[in-house]
Amino acid sequence: MIKLVNVSYTYPHTIQAALNHLSLSLPKGQCIMVTGPSGAGKTTLCLAACGILHHEYGGKKEGQVTLDGRDVTGYRSLSEIAQNIGIVFDDPEAQMIFTTVEEEILSALEYRGLSASEIEARLASIMETCYLVELRNRSPHNLSGGQKQRVALAATLALGNDVLILDEPTSELDEHATHRIVEILKNLKEQGKTILLVEHKYIHFRDIIDTLVVMENGAIRAIGAPREILTDERLRRIVIPDFSKIKEGAGDRAAPAGNATAPVISVQHLSYSYDDVPALKDVNLDIHAGEFVAIVGENGSGKTTLVKHFNGLLSPTRGDVFIQGKNTRTCSIAELARDVGLVFQNPDHMFFADTVKEEVEFGLTNLGIKDGAGIIDAALGEVRLLHTKDLYPRWLSRGERQRLAIACVFAMQPSIIVLDEPTTGLDGDEACLVMEILQELQRKGHTIIVITHNREIATNCADRLITMEQGLIVSDSPVR
Repeated sequence: MIKLVNVSYTYPHTIQAALNHLSLSLPKGQCIMVTGPSGAGKTTLCLAACGILHHEYGGKKEGQVTLDGRDVTGYRSLSEIAQNIGIVFDDPEAQMIFTTVEEEILSALEYRGLSASEIEARLASIMETCYLVELRNRSPHNLSGGQKQRVALAATLALGNDVLILDEPTSELDEHATHRIVEILKNLKEQGKTILLVEHKYIHFRDIIDTLVVMENGAIRAIGAPREILTDERLRRIVIPDFSKIKEGAGDRAAPAGNATAPVISVQHLSYSYDDVPALKDVNLDIHAGEFVAIVGENGSGKTTLVKHFNGLLSPTRGDVFIQGKNTRTCSIAELARDVGLVFQNPDHMFFADTVKEEVEFGLTNLGIKDGAGIIDAALGEVRLLHTKDLYPRWLSRGERQRLAIACVFAMQPSIIVLDEPTTGLDGDEACLVMEILQELQRKGHTIIVITHNREIATNCADRLITMEQGLIVSDSPVR
């Protein structure tokens, strides 16, 4: 179906190749899983395989990519290629342009020129398959990250392509939703679909994988049956990360202040609704100085909505939120930013400057913080990125961009740092590095709040575990 022969690619204005003499075939009806460290070239491989690199990107290209025996450069446009290949990007929001979930899926169905009755039947089937029936009239942009991923997958399935390329389709999904995606892909494979899957969650997908590919530095380091690849201990650590070393590296941490002091965050009878859809329901919560709190729960349980109240991005429908004793209703976002820093679920939403240094500098300038140069160097040093100071932020790997987002927030010197899914899309080593950085910040006296779908990460790094479900806190207990 798809064949890459000796493909190399270098992005514009860069020196190091993102793909380096890579060859790979995707046989019809098989599932190939590609994994590897952040920055290995996995997303670039997806872009090459679906023709986007050759039709939309500049840079230096070598080698050949063919689809059904025809060179991708021979297709008139990406629209022509899209009749055969469907792709779900690692940033699902970038694929959404309509006002409701139903419209997103309908647009793909209408593109195929089906009759009204066929469209209605397929719409109902796809909505049910991707568990979107209850969300059909919601705006995609108000959904959780995991819900957006399901919408992007549904819109791609609506195209009815024979080949699916999925770039981290479960990166923002909880365990339950991940199992749903596995079942969807299992059914598609049984229907004869060809699947190229970029993922870090090997354990979940192992039963449908025919070929496992491990990438490093733009090249394929290993390819073959999973059982053969996993006999190599080094490759096994890449494919199946061990998060227990987060706990091993925790060292001595300053004891949280506990209930003896006034809470730095106090949530009192907080309720919030998106239009008429309740997202939080009478939530009460106190967080004290120096705590490391992990918040877990399924997609749409209210985790992100809760933490957006901590820095004023959302204002309560009912109830109150107090930060360092100040009611957020009476504070501006700029005032709250001095106390609370928020690292978004997708760090790319934070970046717009031309260099890493300027990215960090922006927040300092806004808050009028002096000695910018020294603070910038200290913040970048804290996250192991000082060597990237003069680079364009989007040239960094996903893990490096995540650490840059932390540096941008840390430089503003807030006492409370909130991170929404900071390990999304990261390999095991990168995820461990991010959590070790956060533990170091806790040792220096910061209060750390992390939203995560990964309970293994939560239990290996946090002092306290909060579980949310349907807008409620259903459990709140110490981890150790």
